Amino acid sequence: MSFKSDIEIAQEAEKNPIINVAKKLGLSDEDLEFYGKYKAKISMETVKRLRKEKDGNLILVTAISPTPAGEGKTTTSVGLADGLAKIGKKVMVCLREPSLGPSFGVKGGAAGGGYAQVVPMDDINLHFTGDLHAITYAHNLLAAMIDNSIQQGNPLNIDPRTIVFRRVIDLNDRSLRDIVIGLGGKANGVPRENGFDITVASEVMAILCLADDLMDMKERFSRIVIGYTYDKKPVTAADLKAQGAMALLMKDAIKPNLVQTLENTPAFIHGGPFANIAHGCNSVNATKTAMKLADYTVTEAGFGADLGAEKFFDLKCRFAGLKPAVTVIVATVRALKMHGGVAKADLAEENLEAVSKGFANLEKHIENVGKFGVPVIVAINAFPLDTKAELDLVEKNCNALGVEVSLSEVWAKGGEGGRDLAEKVVKTIESKESNFKVLYDTKLPIKEKANIIAQQIYGADKVVFTSAAEKTIKQLTDLGYGELPICMAKTQYSFTDDQTKLGRPTGFDITITEIRLSAGAGFLVCLTGSIMTMPGLPKVPSACNIDIDDEGVITGLF
Repeated sequence: MSFKSDIEIAQEAEKNPIINVAKKLGLSDEDLEFYGKYKAKISMETVKRLRKEKDGNLILVTAISPTPAGEGKTTTSVGLADGLAKIGKKVMVCLREPSLGPSFGVKGGAAGGGYAQVVPMDDINLHFTGDLHAITYAHNLLAAMIDNSIQQGNPLNIDPRTIVFRRVIDLNDRSLRDIVIGLGGKANGVPRENGFDITVASEVMAILCLADDLMDMKERFSRIVIGYTYDKKPVTAADLKAQGAMALLMKDAIKPNLVQTLENTPAFIHGGPFANIAHGCNSVNATKTAMKLADYTVTEAGFGADLGAEKFFDLKCRFAGLKPAVTVIVATVRALKMHGGVAKADLAEENLEAVSKGFANLEKHIENVGKFGVPVIVAINAFPLDTKAELDLVEKNCNALGVEVSLSEVWAKGGEGGRDLAEKVVKTIESKESNFKVLYDTKLPIKEKANIIAQQIYGADKVVFTSAAEKTIKQLTDLGYGELPICMAKTQYSFTDDQTKLGRPTGFDITITEIRLSAGAGFLVCLTGSIMTMPGLPKVPSACNIDIDDEGVITGLF
């Protein structure tokens, strides 16, 4: 059986002019800044005007630990929104902006799939409205001003050995992870070690996704700590007088981007920090604005619930004062079989024993969401080769935990395939109260906060801190940053810091190798295991199969 590719489906879609999509939300052309016929930004004047309106219900979509078999979290988010529209609800979906890195690497874009996509998919997965470019240049402007200050006599007394602010680029390029800059003589700067992260790991990205408005963003930029003086005092972007120019570069990026699904449901796509190396949620501005415009807002958090959902609750909801009404955990029979020990090549064969064993991964994610006091529904993202016995087993195991299950067929059927999930989401919101709470008090010591996340969410015995991490903890605590919340940077494939340990491992420790201060964003990033903030390309990158012809038809993008 042959299927149309995502890009083919997207190219055949009957898109509504974006002004008509906006009118569904009660917006006019005065509220929009147009980027062609099918994309627009919402003006900040409109965002601020809407803040006095009543909030709708917030629905979080998360997933089990991802596998190469695929889970379909974004596809489910889009299909759920279309399903809610099918049953007559006023709804919006809020997603992250894709990074060019995975789009041209191995993972692909982040616009959904099949008949549950946001469009124009090709624009969204490429340059879109330029937000990621603005982030890249705002970040690198600050990086350039750091080295220029050192070159121009070093008036701030910056110790080049202590600079923690790296450069960024929105592509996977492992050769840039660790570099030496300033070579070629005195006129070319002071030589020192540096490196690149991917743009979505930038603190500027994190700030975009947490700032209330342009002035809040500028103030957060001013707090970015770039390094330390020779007498160990922090140096900030404000000391370099960089925050104004950075904010100028971001003046349009702060505004939420409005697009639509294949079924013309309104969608905000704004901000895109990775969830394994950053906090993994779209912008607070987009989410809050959607909640004012719609009765139901569907949003997602990156990767599995141990990463994206935990950060959504403990960082985004904590900072923004959000109270999610329900959480949908996406699982697939295929992924559960992989967590149960089945190789990808053997997933087509029915294997109830592996499904049962792999269910332990889903069970742990269900338990974790419960710790935040939010009701849970499991969405089984259906694949053609799933057997009835396998699907029934997952449902039986979920029901034994008191969790309702919906078979989601949104990839093949769009909103119609999400109707059952939509109805169960609405029923849950109406019948079960969310008693949302964060996991820990930020006033706790850094080590204790990290241990709470590792032990309660990952199931670890304890956290092991390297000597470098221990030194940083003392330094940050002495400088007054000890009461910031924690953003764990960890592999997405496992509850452990070893990506090969699937399922629900026990009897392990989490090793924190490095701690980075994101003072502007307002959290500490704890790097675990061998997590990298600059991915590399695979042996055969997706870029090898992406092309465009002389009529502008794109192929290979997904």
